[in-house]
This record gives sequence, structure tokens and C-alpha cells, in this order.
Amino acid sequence: MRLQRALASVAALLAFAVVVLGAYVRLSDAGLGCPDWPGCYGKLTPARAAPDIARTIAAQGGEHGPVSHAKAWKEMGHRYVAGTLGLLILAMAVLAWLRRESRLLATATLAVVAVQATLGMWTVTLLLKPAIVTAHLLGGMTTLALLVWLALAQRQYRPAPQLRALRVPAALAMGAIVAQLALGGWVSANYAALACPDLPLCLGQALPPMDFANAFHLRRELGMTSDGALLSLEALTAIHWTHRVFALVAVAAAGWAAWRARRVSESRALAVLLASALALQFSLGIANVLAGLPLWLAAAHNAGAALLLACLVVLNFFSFRQLRPQRA
Repeated sequence: MRLQRALASVAALLAFAVVVLGAYVRLSDAGLGCPDWPGCYGKLTPARAAPDIARTIAAQGGEHGPVSHAKAWKEMGHRYVAGTLGLLILAMAVLAWLRRESRLLATATLAVVAVQATLGMWTVTLLLKPAIVTAHLLGGMTTLALLVWLALAQRQYRPAPQLRALRVPAALAMGAIVAQLALGGWVSANYAALACPDLPLCLGQALPPMDFANAFHLRRELGMTSDGALLSLEALTAIHWTHRVFALVAVAAAGWAAWRARRVSESRALAVLLASALALQFSLGIANVLAGLPLWLAAAHNAGAALLLACLVVLNFFSFRQLRPQRA
């Protein structure tokens, strides 16, 4: 049990790092730093692929294109960490089956990681197609959520039946945050973060001109409509505006869950943590617009989303799980 507990905790922390690194790679335009998968021009490291990278840089007219030595290392660095996480989750699944403990959850996590690896490959081979990039982000968040749940399931805890009263607010908050994560991923995948550069309005209007039909069409290429035309500013505005407006819904749902948790003595500390993560994430969203989306702040916004999700996973775990003490 102790080994499984340690592995699950380390894996959850590593999954958090993978999510943040993935956001950093995407936001620094390094998603195609190595245009093949899983290696870099068929090599294990960008150092061995240096001649191929140099030829691509020359062909694209300099290092300002999608490929550069720095971008290749960023992309491969993310793959190395993600690969390490995958091996760790595989070891956890094997151990779970050998010890006959948490087998279903460990196997489900391994299956999600397998799908996530496929999405990672498609992200590169399909040239950052928005639907795939967004699904890849959600896959990373799902992996994090499952690992946090698995880490909690390996620990002893005292029964607290009164926490069951938090099931409805916890579930609603989780649903709202997951929807907001998907919208945020869609904003990032379409590079629409600065489509509304002002606050609290968007382009000086509460309802600016927007093209929802093309904004949320899933089967299209990056920056293009489904007909192959360039994606309009109105479509990008619709993407950003929707994410911004739904943020109010997500804040209300998560805030209600924190308020309800604050009223139960056993969950007061978690309520404070949830409220703090929510306030931090909302502030980071505002700061990104006001500051013009600096790289470090945009990456912090993704980290804040992962932290907020983890808090809600913990709240849902103790609200829904049959709270029985486990053996050491």
C-alpha cells in the first residue's frame, strides 16, 4: 500500500508538471518544434537531429518559423517528461493487478494515457488541428484528475458522512470547471486569447460582432474555416467572448461549492484552498488580458486551471466515495 501511495503521489505531481509544460510548449509556438513523433526527425534527441533542424531552418527562412533548435528542445523536453509519466502509470497498473488493489482505476488511468499519447502524435502529424489540441489538453487534465483520485484512494482517512451533503455542489462545480477548461483549451488552440483585448467589455462592446458558426466548427484546420477560408476576427472574438462569459458561470458554481464546504467542519480547510485557487485563477485570467498575454502569465493560467481542477477532485472524492477507513 505504501509503495502504491508513493507512486500515485509522485505521478500526480508529475502529471501537473506535464500539463504546465504542455501549455508552455504550445504558448511558445513550439508545438511543431519536432515535426514528427515520437522522436525528432527520427532521432532520440534534438542534438542528434541538429543537421535536419538546420536544413529546415534554412528552408523556412530563419528560426522564426515553427522549427528551431530551442523549440525542438522544448517539444522533446515535454515528451520526455510525459513518457516518464506514462512508464510510471504503467508500473502502477501492473502493481495494482498484482496486489489486487484499485485495479479498475489504475487500468482506466493507463487507458487514458494511451489515448493521450495518440492525441499527442496527432497534434504534431495533423499540424496543430484545434480539435486535437483541445482534446490533448483535456486528456492531460483527465490524467491529472484520475491520478489525484488514485492517490487519495491509497490513503487512510476518517469517515465523515456529513460530507455527502456536498455532492450536488461539488459535482456541479466540477462540471462547470471542466466545460470552462474545454473552452479555455479551444481559445488557446485557436490563438484567440487576445481577440478581446479590453475589460470588462470586448472590443468596446458587450456584444461585439461574432461568428459562432465558424468559431466552434470542430472539423477544420488551424486558422481556417471548414471551407478553407481564413478564420475571421469575428470567429476568434466569439471563441474568446464565450470563454470569458462562461467564466462567470464557473466562478459561481465553484464559489458555491466552496461556500457549502466552508459550512462543514471537516472540509473547511479544503474550502479555503478551493476559494483561493478560484480567486487566483480568475485573477490570472484578467491579468493575461490586461498584460497582453506574456508567456509566463499564460502558462501560470494553465497551472491555475490544473490546481483548481485538483481541488475539485479532492472535494468530489470525499463527497462521493464510501468513506471507510482502509488498511495500511
